[in-house]
Amino acid sequence: MPDVERGTNLRYIRELLGHNSSKTTEIYTHITLSGMKNVQSPLDQLTDV
Repeated sequence: MPDVERGTNLRYIRELLGHNSSKTTEIYTHITLSGMKNVQSPLDQLTDV
């Protein structure tokens, strides 16, 4: 679960990412929240061998 979903303040995430604008962070956060469920780690495929 992304940190923003765990309740981490968006300002802290913005600062850690080095964004000047919270709008930039919101774009990345939106992408993260909407797409994380469909991302599969290549390491997960190693167990299928």
